[in-house]
Amino acid sequence: MRNYARFEDKIEVSTAISVIKDLTRLVGNSSKASIKNDMLDFNVIKFFCINTRTGKVLCHLPVRWEFPSPGWVKINIDGVARAYCGLATCECIFRGSIGEFIGSFFVFLEAQSALVAEFYRVIHAIEETQKMGFTNVWLECDSTLVCATFTARTNVPWMLRNRWNTYLNYCGKIRFRVTHIFHKGNVCADKLANIGFIHKESFHWYNRLVCS
Repeated sequence: MRNYARFEDKIEVSTAISVIKDLTRLVGNSSKASIKNDMLDFNVIKFFCINTRTGKVLCHLPVRWEFPSPGWVKINIDGVARAYCGLATCECIFRGSIGEFIGSFFVFLEAQSALVAEFYRVIHAIEETQKMGFTNVWLECDSTLVCATFTARTNVPWMLRNRWNTYLNYCGKIRFRVTHIFHKGNVCADKLANIGFIHKESFHWYNRLVCS
């Protein structure tokens, strides 16, 4: 009698599962939420017979540093700009076709804005390239605006236009290309940028790698 009193009016397990599935399906199909794009969520949704609403598919892009072709020199530039004090740094790393370190430098400069600093970095990089006599040059930076300016030739700050045009003419006489790289793929130049702000030297060249 005790067991009968304890378990009377209790439903079977299969019936309970059926009730849970029905209620979950009812709530799930009335929800506007979307599922994650993975198989675990998909299988759960299908088990409860809920109409699937997948989330936005993310576009995955590879972010990595790529080696230049044999005979080419690759230059990565970056910097740090602090608009509140009008100070910035220009950093540049030269590497060869097998990734070997050729040299690097940083320049501490005054710039009215972060945009001016971006163009200063390119100008200093091309200036050093010309001094070293490289003829196959691949310039890479994380500023889409600067990369676009090489073709559109617009948005160059007025105080830099003469120097910019001079070095553009030089680039037209050699084998030259410029590409954009995401910040995560430009970490070496980014590390050098922070060193430049610490030392605050007008110009410093490294002939070899220095571990800090």
